[in-house]
Amino acid sequence: MTDKIKESGFYHTRIKDWPEDERPREKLLHHGPSQLSDAELVAIILRAGTDTITAVDLAKSLLVHYSNLQELSGRSIGEFKQFKGIGAAKAVTLVAAFELGRRLAAGVRPEKVNVLSPVTIANRYIHLLETVKQEEFRIILLDTANNITGEQIVTRGSLNASIVHPREVFKKAITDSAAGIIIIHNHPSGNPEPSKEDKEVTLKLVQAGSIIGINVIDHIIIAGQKYYSFVEHNIL
Repeated sequence: MTDKIKESGFYHTRIKDWPEDERPREKLLHHGPSQLSDAELVAIILRAGTDTITAVDLAKSLLVHYSNLQELSGRSIGEFKQFKGIGAAKAVTLVAAFELGRRLAAGVRPEKVNVLSPVTIANRYIHLLETVKQEEFRIILLDTANNITGEQIVTRGSLNASIVHPREVFKKAITDSAAGIIIIHNHPSGNPEPSKEDKEVTLKLVQAGSIIGINVIDHIIIAGQKYYSFVEHNIL
């Protein structure tokens, strides 16, 4: 088992012993969230530290280790649990909070988005996937007017034909009477170019979609701030 990342050696004073105006929760109540530092906001999510380190200093340790809030937001439950003072409950809470932030950053609700071009999808999902550290394979459901009616994460992990089965990909599309789907997944490596497996999976799903009458409109790969559209490159 990997050793826990140790706490930083900050001088320890319990937050409840701090002046009231310096305690993160009270500071937020009195002055609003914009007046808190990144570490103070993360500390509120953590709720408590340990016997030897405050929640604020634990939050600072996370931010120092991962350099900035952007990098911190893409970490997994397992990565958070590597830190002494962070168990499953704190790790789950952090991941949930950052996921909510990504969804808010993505803008309007899916059902109100009309897909005019691959850029529409890229602009929306870059915010959701640019910091995710493992591959996610999603489908976006469209109606006959190219409005997004829903979405689903089909699988997480390296994209290959053995784990992306047409039955799972089209199950929700069939149930929701979708006219078409857009495939979207991320490349944590930062390289948006499709792999051989990406192309094979796409071809397999296009063929399956043509049989059941649900078109695969595009396959978009998100890699950091970049994207690759199979339609724009005349592969679909």
